[in-house]
Amino acid sequence: MFAGTFTALITPFRDGSLDHQAFQALIERQIAAGISGIVPVGTTGESPTLNSEEHLEVIQAAVNYADKRTLVLAGSGANSTAEAIHLTQAAQAAGADASLQVCPYYNKPNQEGIYQHYKTVADNTDLPIMLYSVPGRSVVEIGVETCARLANDCKNIIANKEAGGSVDRINQLIQAVPEDFQILSGDDPLTLPFMSCGAVGLVSVAANLIPEILVSLVQRCQEGEYSEALELQKRYYPLLSGLMGLDTNPVPIKSAIALQGHCLDDIRLPLVKLSDDKLETLKNLLKNYALL
Repeated sequence: MFAGTFTALITPFRDGSLDHQAFQALIERQIAAGISGIVPVGTTGESPTLNSEEHLEVIQAAVNYADKRTLVLAGSGANSTAEAIHLTQAAQAAGADASLQVCPYYNKPNQEGIYQHYKTVADNTDLPIMLYSVPGRSVVEIGVETCARLANDCKNIIANKEAGGSVDRINQLIQAVPEDFQILSGDDPLTLPFMSCGAVGLVSVAANLIPEILVSLVQRCQEGEYSEALELQKRYYPLLSGLMGLDTNPVPIKSAIALQGHCLDDIRLPLVKLSDDKLETLKNLLKNYALL
């Protein structure tokens, strides 16, 4: 279900609310590029600063604008199990195709707590679930054994977005999980090495900006054309790493889309806009790729 390229959408704001026109246009560009699916209200969508009503507004808008032309993988995880259940059930009612469930953050649960959290969420929805292990954000990771346990015990937990930055962990997961369990890269620059070890796709930040390139990179890997994939990797690595390293995601990617005129660069506190020097660095980076 999740083989391919999924775009972790930004959430464009205008006057403090979702900019529906910009959001719809963004989704149309993704569909035109042949993306496998879109991910509203993930980390890139500024989910920590949206209230529940806004969260569900974004998911419903994504479902409506996608209009069944691409999969909608709703970010509906939370550090509260009860909230994750509420958001996931609401996402299912809104028509989402699946749910992305971030590892509970700040609470620092142990592995048994992580298992019980995910199992409880899975027991309360019919949606297919993609786990999301991102220790750089959540402090704890979903352990390899925990991931395998969930894959075996919960029929609707069928994938994992891996954003821990370790190729070796992909190898460990491939050994531990059922053969039909799908692993996707959660880091654009690591797509090629992750897929060479058995990942089946990518949940991408940079696809907001260059969806065609990321779709092509993933397709080359899927088809075993690793020399062509490597050429794309080499060419676009400075852009991919620059978008992730310039400042905290999603500040650089939203700034890039704003520089192209597709949305405002409004970002919610406690995140702030790029400083003048970083904005200049971003402009030069985009010009190097004829994106400005």
